[in-house]
Amino acid sequence: MGDFFYNGKQYYNPVEFAMDQIGGTWKMPILWRLQDRVMRYSELRRDIPHISDKMLTTQLRELEASGFIHREVYPVVPPKTEYSITEKGKTTIPIIETIRNYGLFLMEENGVEH
Repeated sequence: MGDFFYNGKQYYNPVEFAMDQIGGTWKMPILWRLQDRVMRYSELRRDIPHISDKMLTTQLRELEASGFIHREVYPVVPPKTEYSITEKGKTTIPIIETIRNYGLFLMEENGVEH
C-alpha cells in the first residue's frame, strides 16, 4: 500500500493511520472505560489518574469527531454531559484488549509489578 492523505495529513501505512485515530496515552483508556457504561465527564476524570482537564477534553473531542464516542448534553442546570461508546468505538475493544494483554505479558517478563 502506498502513501495516502487523510484530512490533510500524509500517512505511510495503515498502522500509522490507526494509531493516529486511537493511539496515544489517553484514547484507549477512555474507550476501555466506556465499553460497558455511559460516563459523565467528572466520572472519567476521577477514573483516569494523571490526566489533566485540558487533555481529557481534547481527547474526548477527538474521539467524538472520529465517531468512536457519542456526547450527549442535557439542558439542565448545572449542565449534564454523558459520554458513550459507539458501534465504531466498540470495534476498538478487542484491539485494546490485545495490546493490554501484551503489555501485561511484557511487564511480567521484565519483572514489573502491577
